[in-house]
Amino acid sequence: MSQGVSKGQATRQAILGRALDIASVVGLDGVTIGRLAEELQLSKSGLFAHFGSKEALQVDVIGEASRQFVDAVVAPGLREARGEPRVRALIARWLDWEQRPGGCFFASATDELDDRPGPARDALAKAIRDWLDTLAHAARIAVDERHFRADLDVHQFAFEIWGILMADHMYGRFLKDPAHLDRTHVAVEELLARSRHRLRR
Repeated sequence: MSQGVSKGQATRQAILGRALDIASVVGLDGVTIGRLAEELQLSKSGLFAHFGSKEALQVDVIGEASRQFVDAVVAPGLREARGEPRVRALIARWLDWEQRPGGCFFASATDELDDRPGPARDALAKAIRDWLDTLAHAARIAVDERHFRADLDVHQFAFEIWGILMADHMYGRFLKDPAHLDRTHVAVEELLARSRHRLRR
């Protein structure tokens, strides 16, 4: 146990880690107090003491997914050189994240929560907006560094990157297209080329 982390915090972290593993494969609704208690050999009452309700558990699972996403994708990407290299690193890290069991948790959870207002949907929407803001900000820096053209709409850029990544998720996870990564790389390269220079019409 790392210094400064209590036994209770370590137990909670272990619960959330396992809950995220389950949710990534079978969805948030597949994460129940009973299932976690059985898999982790904990009492249901103990789990309720940590989370209080299934909805609170779902919100915390989304928080754990966000924490892991920042550690695996955002933080390493932001350590790369400013401009296009940073943009490329963020995209590449996301594609690595998509290779986890079940694929991208956020992509899968949007289908599950899109028509279900409440704290879990709000937490998911915030996590996705934070990622889109990160992409837009990285694109803005690429403009400042003159890697991308001065009139680039950075929010449109983030929108199109998200669309490409969601297509990769669909083609890879649902359609099982063996060429999905090749198609994704082509789409990314074409978007980056358009971001450097406006295409002639």
